Amino acid sequence: MPAKMLSPGDRAPEIRLPDLEGQPRSLAALSGAKASLVVLFKIACPTCQFTLPFLDRMKAGALAVVGISQDDPESTREFNQEFGVSFPTLIDAPAYAVSDAFRITHVPSLFVVETDGRISWSGTGWSRQAIEELEKKAGVRVVREREFVPEWKSG
Repeated sequence: MPAKMLSPGDRAPEIRLPDLEGQPRSLAALSGAKASLVVLFKIACPTCQFTLPFLDRMKAGALAVVGISQDDPESTREFNQEFGVSFPTLIDAPAYAVSDAFRITHVPSLFVVETDGRISWSGTGWSRQAIEELEKKAGVRVVREREFVPEWKSG
């Protein structure tokens, strides 16, 4: 049986991956003094395509949003452009070292990593309840009035 995905209370793995231009970046450098919402995703995943534009709206709040793509830089850049994703994105392909370190089994997988490196929240797929929890943590409303969103979508 595979190990369970990291969860609140666990220490997040060290994140140092290339960005879309191939420059190595760390989570600490991208988030500064903010806690981070780390989003692991794959571009062909319909739930990722639905979820990431909402998470992009969160970047103006108290959480630094950082994407970690399991695809190549060019395809990821095209995905970001098509779906309006503008938060920093790192590349975990082809080895998936960070994805494996977080022990994810589904995408999107989301983690709030506090400035001390501890995970305070984690989830997978799309859940309206989870998005509402993240809105509170970020202090930003991301689901707009009269915008249809399902209660749940699996990852």
